[in-house]
Amino acid sequence: MAACSGDKTPINPAVSSPQVKNEIWPKIQSEVVQDPNIETRIESLLATMSLKQKVAQMIQPEIRDITVEDMREYGFGSYLNGGGSFPNGNKQSTPQDWINLAEQMYQASIDDSLDGSTIPTMWGTDAVHGHNNVIGATLFPHNIGLGAANNPDLIEKIAAITATEVMVTGIDWVFAPTVAVVRDDRWGRTYESYSEDPEIVKAYAASIVRGLQGHAEQDFLGDNRVISTVKHFVGDGGTQNGVDQGDNLTSEQVLFDIHAQGYVGGLTAGAQSVMASFNSWHGNKLHGNKYLLTDVLKEKMGFDGFVVGDWNGHGQIKGCSNENCPQAVNAGLDIYMVPTSAWKPLFHNLVAQVESGEISQARIDDAVRRILRVKLRAGLFEKPSPANRKYSGKTELIGQKSHRDIARQAVRESLVLLKNNGNLLPISPKQNILVAGDGADNIGKQAGGWSVTWQGTGNTNADFPGGSSIYDGIAAKVTAAGGTSTLSVDGAFTDKPDVAIVVFGEEPYAEGQGDLEHLAYQAENKQDLALLESFKAQGIPTISVFISGRPMWVNAELNASDAFVAAWLPGTEGAGVAEVILADSQNQVQFDFKGKLAFSWPNDPQAMNNRLDTEYQPLFAYGYGLDYTSTTDVPNDLTTETNVKIQASGLAVFSGKLDPKWSMTLFSAQQKKEVSSNTLTLPHIGYRTIDKNIQEDAFKLDFLGSGKAGVSFVLKNSSLAEMLTNASALVLNIKTEQAKTNSVFVKMACSGQQENNAACTQAVDISHQLTQLSDNTWTDITIDMTCLVQGLSANELVDSLSIYSDSNNSLSISELRFVTSTDIDSKSCE
Repeated sequence: MAACSGDKTPINPAVSSPQVKNEIWPKIQSEVVQDPNIETRIESLLATMSLKQKVAQMIQPEIRDITVEDMREYGFGSYLNGGGSFPNGNKQSTPQDWINLAEQMYQASIDDSLDGSTIPTMWGTDAVHGHNNVIGATLFPHNIGLGAANNPDLIEKIAAITATEVMVTGIDWVFAPTVAVVRDDRWGRTYESYSEDPEIVKAYAASIVRGLQGHAEQDFLGDNRVISTVKHFVGDGGTQNGVDQGDNLTSEQVLFDIHAQGYVGGLTAGAQSVMASFNSWHGNKLHGNKYLLTDVLKEKMGFDGFVVGDWNGHGQIKGCSNENCPQAVNAGLDIYMVPTSAWKPLFHNLVAQVESGEISQARIDDAVRRILRVKLRAGLFEKPSPANRKYSGKTELIGQKSHRDIARQAVRESLVLLKNNGNLLPISPKQNILVAGDGADNIGKQAGGWSVTWQGTGNTNADFPGGSSIYDGIAAKVTAAGGTSTLSVDGAFTDKPDVAIVVFGEEPYAEGQGDLEHLAYQAENKQDLALLESFKAQGIPTISVFISGRPMWVNAELNASDAFVAAWLPGTEGAGVAEVILADSQNQVQFDFKGKLAFSWPNDPQAMNNRLDTEYQPLFAYGYGLDYTSTTDVPNDLTTETNVKIQASGLAVFSGKLDPKWSMTLFSAQQKKEVSSNTLTLPHIGYRTIDKNIQEDAFKLDFLGSGKAGVSFVLKNSSLAEMLTNASALVLNIKTEQAKTNSVFVKMACSGQQENNAACTQAVDISHQLTQLSDNTWTDITIDMTCLVQGLSANELVDSLSIYSDSNNSLSISELRFVTSTDIDSKSCE
């Protein structure tokens, strides 16, 4: 629809092997220069530290897996909260709860009663679009939307606000910005990228680093700033087929030209930490790539801060495990991010490996020197403790109006108008407006992943106090102008509206779990298209507001819409959408569309198109975006034919993540609680997420043996009647830590009676199968469907599946699915 504005030479991004040419990489002239006084202090501190104290500086555990006493004993250099991890395991933790934990950990780290160290620890957090783990924080549009705004000054303001809200909770360090340049939008982290073009990413990296850390010559790492991290080094946005943690096969020149420009911008601005990437480069995991981490980043580019790992990323190096990996530090990793209890054996193994000479003392000293340099630059030795810092405890700053105003501006500037046939937009607010779609009044959906919870799932509007849904904004403007707005998710109405606004799109997801095989939107179930077409059939002008973490193939939805807005993931300030798509009370434009595509829009669900590609045929090109002066009409006959094949694979309940058709509830005695965070404890049972293949793609149930407890999965808005008729088995991918002889039951039940109506339940004891499993080995077990539904008919409203026990047991589960394949050998009912 619009020509690419690029004037660069197209590139061929793939080669058969890396071309090691160190001269490709420039020497970075950081705005932050070394201070001789700091260097002297570093050497003085090093001279007083024991080997164990040095190694402890290199260990970063997670708050779920250490106690304050662990901090006192070991003196960890840093610690983190993973996405969806909260003080006390409580999603509703208050800012004061965060401050209390920060203060306790800090005081323990400088308590020399056990380890003799007085080096302050530091807390790192994923504040990737605002302080997104904290209830009530201002959540900005995700990076993909900010890239469409193409406003580096706005980005710096957003980063500064994020730093302020982070510091209210006593935290020192932010794992941002992500500077990936995404070349395959099927990657589940596409929305964490600003653009497919490195120019925007380079400029933004510098702006956000300055916003978080301050300017080198002004307020660098002062009382209102936090340490930033440019991530993930390097090439994570260029893996084959967009596979998370996959392999990047580009040449070294392309690795620099496309994927490293964010580091040029961020390191020049003075970023103090770099996070190593999960991905490989030509088969070599980055966490163990000495050439890139040491020869290139530290020596050639001159980076003098520290390199931190990502969530047990060191354990993916060939020959390594989460508990044992000297290869990583020898390659140049300075801090091991080591969640779970693996931190303890890793600590002791590292100490032993230095003592044996497998890791040199010089490499340890270099790593600790870098960590101390950043801590000294950040003033952590001089600043008050977390509870007594400038912004600590000033909870009125979290989500305050001035912050939300900037976020709303970011929403307005991020919107990209793809279609506006007949200049339907802006809409007069004096009309009778119907607002439909499941995204209309859903702040969690519009915020996306990394929003309170890691995957952004399990949230309601109540989890975003102070925020506004897209419908909230529309209703407020329409009411003020004297019009009528009606919210109807399914599109039903009594009085025919003058116009319909349909808000729909992707459900929230985060890394790993957001990967796609193709970009066809709702290929399996075109329910949103049906809603759009119903309005079209009734002659109702229709505007689509599309929520997504990436461009998607929506030709059919475009055909059924008179106007189409790419809203990306706008965060908590959905009211910003209404300010653009609605006119003011005088029917004048209040805010025009400014957003331009920073990602090319696909013309095919499986053909990736990026600016500068040798073959570039997008539907809407990079830089495309209409405004209210545009006269472009988009055809209503875009092709809807595709070769995407939809394969029936049975009904998944949990497959690395909970299928959105299901809810998940922990139950114990008379208590029930929906699972919406990565830890949950009730009487008789504990739940936590664990890692199987990728981060938190499985969960562990600890049955305490003191009473009946378990987990139930309830199918939303329908029943399992079809599965009762067609399925041959239920498959569980499961692991036990030791042979179990105690009873563990799997049960199906009727609607609303999933726990205790004997007349409508069937339970199978799987303890016999569990005793046959090898310890700590993931294995499929199957249960014949006839065992689960004996005596039940297909007419029963069977809608739930439960796993429970009243005995002492521990089970880990990564997959639950119903299958129809005759290839599955179903087990007996015993």
